[in-house]
Amino acid sequence: MLVAGIDAGTQSIKVLVYDSIYKKEVAHASCPLDLISRPDGSREQKAQWYIDAVKKCFDDIDGETKTKISAISVSGQQHGFVPVSEDGSVLWNVKLWCDTSTSLECREIEDAFGGRDKVRDEVGNPILPGYTASKILWLKKNHREEYEKMKYVLLPHDYINFFLTGKVVMERGDASGTGLMDIKKGVWHEGICSVISKDLIHKMPPISQDLAPIGIVRKEVAALLGLNESVVVAPGGGDNMMSAIGTGAVKDGEMTISLGTSGTLFASSSRPLIDEKGRLAAFSSSHGTYLPLLCTMNCTVAEEVLRAEMDLSVEDFVKEAEKAPLGSEGLVFLPFFNGERVPDYPKGEAVLGGMNMTNYKRENIARSALEGVSFEFLLGLDAFKELSFVPSVISLTGGGSKSPFWRQMIADVTGVETRCPKSSEAAAFGAALQALAVMEKRSVADVVEEHLEYDEEKKAIPNASNHEKYIEAYSKWKKYCDAAAPIFR
Repeated sequence: MLVAGIDAGTQSIKVLVYDSIYKKEVAHASCPLDLISRPDGSREQKAQWYIDAVKKCFDDIDGETKTKISAISVSGQQHGFVPVSEDGSVLWNVKLWCDTSTSLECREIEDAFGGRDKVRDEVGNPILPGYTASKILWLKKNHREEYEKMKYVLLPHDYINFFLTGKVVMERGDASGTGLMDIKKGVWHEGICSVISKDLIHKMPPISQDLAPIGIVRKEVAALLGLNESVVVAPGGGDNMMSAIGTGAVKDGEMTISLGTSGTLFASSSRPLIDEKGRLAAFSSSHGTYLPLLCTMNCTVAEEVLRAEMDLSVEDFVKEAEKAPLGSEGLVFLPFFNGERVPDYPKGEAVLGGMNMTNYKRENIARSALEGVSFEFLLGLDAFKELSFVPSVISLTGGGSKSPFWRQMIADVTGVETRCPKSSEAAAFGAALQALAVMEKRSVADVVEEHLEYDEEKKAIPNASNHEKYIEAYSKWKKYCDAAAPIFR
């Protein structure tokens, strides 16, 4: 059986086709996406770009392969806002997860509801600029006519599902990232919706609660993409939810760290984990559990900035870092080039500290950057442990996971064994596995156990002695981090 995963990311659309009989990927295609940026923090895209890119990807896949696809599942960047009218027209640009132009609206919603603590207690998550809620209020305030015409609030992956099937539905995992869903009950929270608008609850799609098909690909879409007319469309989910499936974080104790431009740390949990300190987002998963998640705005970006200044390739930058001893001889690097979400430093900037007459060296600077990013994940790991969740294994994905040096550093810093899936496309592969689970009417966990393979050569076992040294270095790093609060908040 062939199944396909579509990954609608910020930078590109990717399509992966997986053969469940031979357990191998048989086709892969991608198409880049543009980004609309404005000085006010706006980060937007056109919804039509997604459809055009999906078509381009399928055009690049062999025709015979396409006709054998039985099911499709869509992974999409979380939090994006696609306002759709009754006739299916998109009323405004898609405001993305990285759009920070709606910070004022976040405060307005929280204040009107009774404050951030009340929002977190009753809904499960605060209203953050990345989430969908403030984007909806922004549209209502700035483009009232378009808001009045809006029939449905969709997310990017929902919109692609709508294009494929004509059905309007939002999956539970992705819905949890809007800021409008009651995390514990899995339904829209009428109170927080009414703060934005009394009629908003009626503009929210039904939430898909189970792992069942949402529909069949429309005939005209099947013809456009070169598919047969019986292709089943699974619910899909947010990119983090699909990455959890594609990396094996589907049972209690299983955790994933994504080392991309931004960084995420998330885990499958059988119970909702609501962090009163606000470090973890209380999301739901797309495989029937919950997906508490830490998101940092700075991960490989720190390496990219420094190696550009040092005029080094990725490989040479890591070689430079390898020359330095563990702890970088006391150098401390706060990698907050883009501000930061955790810790909550919206005005954050990168800081190099701890310099003395002997440790200010090129190799120490390189290593301290990688250590500083790794220590950010410890903030999330501390939060998990405070909520009585202790990981048994950590899967690594993203560009940074290609480095053996960084993989071992993560294992030593966290004190947890790390592993890497063989597939480098975690979200697209996770979507394909979800589609397979839907077709076979099996649990996602069972399908993952059968089909997800790890690269044994990339496994990293933590060194207990190194872990103790890193915890000591982390203590110093955290003192610098805490001391920066009055400047960066």
